[in-house]
Amino acid sequence: MDHHLTLGIDIGGTTTDLACFENGHLIHVLSVRADDPVTSASGALGKFISESGKSLAEIQQIAVTGVGAHSVGTDLFGIPLRQIDEFSAIGMGGLFLSGLKEAVVVSLGTGTAVVKAKGRSAQHLGGSGVGGGTLIGLSKYMLKISDFEVLSEMAQKGDLSKVDLSIGDIAKDSIGNLPANATASNFGKHSDKAGNEDLAIGIINLVCQTVGMLAVFASRTENTKKVVLTGKMTRLAKLPEIFSRLELMFGIHFIIPKKAEYSTAIGAACALVFEA
Repeated sequence: MDHHLTLGIDIGGTTTDLACFENGHLIHVLSVRADDPVTSASGALGKFISESGKSLAEIQQIAVTGVGAHSVGTDLFGIPLRQIDEFSAIGMGGLFLSGLKEAVVVSLGTGTAVVKAKGRSAQHLGGSGVGGGTLIGLSKYMLKISDFEVLSEMAQKGDLSKVDLSIGDIAKDSIGNLPANATASNFGKHSDKAGNEDLAIGIINLVCQTVGMLAVFASRTENTKKVVLTGKMTRLAKLPEIFSRLELMFGIHFIIPKKAEYSTAIGAACALVFEA
């Protein structure tokens, strides 16, 4: 069988992701640190060749998306490049990985983008500057830590009740559908007993809850209860637990598919692989 390879490359603010489809099947994903867009795209392609054992000659086309996509020109090592709208890539990637035909897809990258996806169409609903960049920025300024994995590991040992003010701290009973352990104020406890591990989970909870509530409002506006979470932040060990609490409170089903961190690159490739 002839090998027909299609690559999707998402050139983001901090990382560049690559996904490869062979004869319509996803076979490889990878990530590299982003410097400048051309170097990042070239580095991702070189890493793919090294890891997969494939050759440049087998690659038919490359889809590029993300903030650096317009800086890489029209070809990469002689392979033609197709520009894919980032919101379309976010939507198609989320639907492909989740197996859904329609959903709100949230991309948790350096910032946050919220997209309503249906088939090949995608509508940008909005977003926020609160995202992975916020997470690492607050961690660096508050804890002198800028490593994502270190922050995630620290947070697993933290006690959120030493940092956040809960409904139970300020009211005798639950308020509406909010249980006593629901957050009333992020970092509202002001306790001198909070240690670095407690601050770590406080930072993660602040960012995840902010993104989560954006997703809740978007899903209600679009009359759907299915939200697909994608992007690098989905690797946070505490993230599923935080979104599970939001799921119970608001009746929204949050889906974190496998390979979610590569979703936008996958979606860019999908735009070509499943082109009508």
